[in-house]
Amino acid sequence: MPKASEARALARREEIVDACAQLYEAKPFKEITLGEIGAKTSFTRTSIYNYFRTKEEIFLALLEREYAAWTADLDALAAPDAAAFPAAFAALLERRRRMLKLLAMNLYDMEAGSRIEALVQFKRAYHASMQAVERCLHRHFPRCTAEDAQQFIYAFYPFLFGVYPYTEATEKQREAMDAAGVPYRSYSVGAIAAALVEKLVRGFC
Repeated sequence: MPKASEARALARREEIVDACAQLYEAKPFKEITLGEIGAKTSFTRTSIYNYFRTKEEIFLALLEREYAAWTADLDALAAPDAAAFPAAFAALLERRRRMLKLLAMNLYDMEAGSRIEALVQFKRAYHASMQAVERCLHRHFPRCTAEDAQQFIYAFYPFLFGVYPYTEATEKQREAMDAAGVPYRSYSVGAIAAALVEKLVRGFC
C-alpha cells in the first residue's frame, strides 16, 4: 500500500476511534451503535467496515490506544525519590479514566466480538503496559527483583478492572445505596491507587 494510502487509512481509523470516544463520554457501551459512530465521521458509515468489523473492535482499539498512552506516561515517569513514587504512579492512572471505564465493562464480551488480529494487536499494547510498569519499578527501586515486579503486576492489574465503579458512582447508584443504607464515601482513582501502590512497594523500597 502506498504511503499516502497508509496515512489516509490510519487517519480514518483514528477518526472512527475518536468518534467512539466522544460518544462514550455521554452514553454507555450498549447504547452506542455503529451508525452513530459512522455519523460522527467525515465519510460514509459503510466505510467503517473497511477498518472495523464490529463495534467491539472499535472499543478494543480505543482501549488499546488508552494503554499505549498510559505506557508512554509510565516510561516518562521520573519521581524524585522512591517515597514519592506511589503518588506519582497513581497520578498517571488518574489521567487514564477512560481506560479504567473501559476496563470496568465486560472485557470478555469486547474480545469475543473482535477478530483475532484485532485482539492480538490489543494484547500487544496490554503487554507493553506491563513491561513499562516493570521498567518503572526497576528504575525507582533497585532492590526490586523480577519476582517482586511480577507479584506487583499480578496484584495491581486485577485492581485496574474494578477501581472505576468505586470512584464514579452514578446518581442512580447513590440513590440505591442510600435506600439500602450503604454508606458512600467519595475517593479519587489517585487516592485509592496510591494507597495500594504504597503497600505493594513496601517490601522492596
